[in-house]
Amino acid sequence: MGSMISGDTIAAISTPVAAGGIGMVRISGNDALKIADSVFTSVSGKKILDTEGYRGLFGRLYDTQGEIDEAVVFVYRNPKSYTGEDVVEICCHGGIYLVQRTLRACIAQGARPAEAGEFTRRAFLNGKMNLTQAEAVVDLIAAQGQQSAQAALSAKDGAVFAKIHKVIDKLLEVSSALAAWVDYPDEDIDEVSDENLKKSVNQICVSLETILKEYDSGKILREGVSTVIVGRPNVGKSTLMNLLSGAQKSIVTQIPGTTRDIVEDTIRLGDVVLHLADTAGLRETDDPVEKVGVELARKKLDTSYLVLAVFDSSEELSAEDLDLIERIKDRPVVAVINKTDLPRKIDTEKIKEKIPYIAELSASAGEGVQALEKEVRELLELSQLDSSSGIIANERQRACVLEASRTMQQAQQALIVGETLDAVNVCIDSAIDSLLELTGERASEAVIDKVFERFCVGK
Repeated sequence: MGSMISGDTIAAISTPVAAGGIGMVRISGNDALKIADSVFTSVSGKKILDTEGYRGLFGRLYDTQGEIDEAVVFVYRNPKSYTGEDVVEICCHGGIYLVQRTLRACIAQGARPAEAGEFTRRAFLNGKMNLTQAEAVVDLIAAQGQQSAQAALSAKDGAVFAKIHKVIDKLLEVSSALAAWVDYPDEDIDEVSDENLKKSVNQICVSLETILKEYDSGKILREGVSTVIVGRPNVGKSTLMNLLSGAQKSIVTQIPGTTRDIVEDTIRLGDVVLHLADTAGLRETDDPVEKVGVELARKKLDTSYLVLAVFDSSEELSAEDLDLIERIKDRPVVAVINKTDLPRKIDTEKIKEKIPYIAELSASAGEGVQALEKEVRELLELSQLDSSSGIIANERQRACVLEASRTMQQAQQALIVGETLDAVNVCIDSAIDSLLELTGERASEAVIDKVFERFCVGK
């Protein structure tokens, strides 16, 4: 894609619309410098139109009503700017009124209000970044932890593009060998010998499956995981919830059965975000209100992904404990052995037989959270995840890889049953198309529209 300078000039507020130290209005397009000159006067008298790129000027902002504020203006000339066009960033004090008045002044001088994601869209259209890099901008803004930020930054640096292109290059290699075979069927072409072709197709299938598997782990890092705290009454579920939340969310008493409804919160456990629900203690009860709570707890248990099952270290395992272990043993579950500060009576070996991930802690003393974090990471397979290796980042990208994976499995099948190489070639071409849609090199206008719908205005 060559440089494509858009006809009109857009402007938007690029900082949050909330009071803050600094607010920024960004302008991009053919008339960006001229429009900025008409709302800003530098103290040195220098015009923005006469200023080189990568320079800043200090001065004052004006509109038809008069003076707005002091400001610092940064100038970026095409093509060395975020969008590939002339860009001006006006930074004033971060009062909502001041920033909005500055934007209105720019619009009055001929700028058009930018649509959501329009600056990044122009960067994409002007060849400043590919589609996966553009999508990484959204993920950087939304990152909630070190690993999710690292994954987004790597994608912004082109790691996803590079990883997908490795597979595309392998596909193109096989495709061109098949094309040569079609043109010269009598020649011995090494790449399309039965053994080599099967090997190449298998390698591609494995690569695509690995990319899909990493996506599932990456999604947990980005979006968090729905988690339920369960156990019989009075084992310390609410105390654990409060320890993780860092606030008195749940009512903690010595009386069993005091949590009647579900208490929810989103917390960060190390680098993993848990959407946490504390539920009523699981036991048979005649109390009608508690009964409803227990029923809600069972439902929540069925709909959550990760289970934190809490057991009391100071008591022997009860029939209710053993029932719970049976019920959840095939789920992603960490057994939390609580009250380790009290004399020990529990038989953890019995739990270990069914639940391999065990963390010991004292929720009331606030000890053992790191042990819990370690077990959660191991269980969710986040420990082996290299977040800088280029993890695909959203359902659109996943759908493209899934489609390529399906068609390559069909190619695998075609080779096993001995179909013609033409049938294999059709599958390979289809997989290439799917992956080029992912990178944006062959994406339709509708796909590109969908990508930029996720953006906020000003980015």
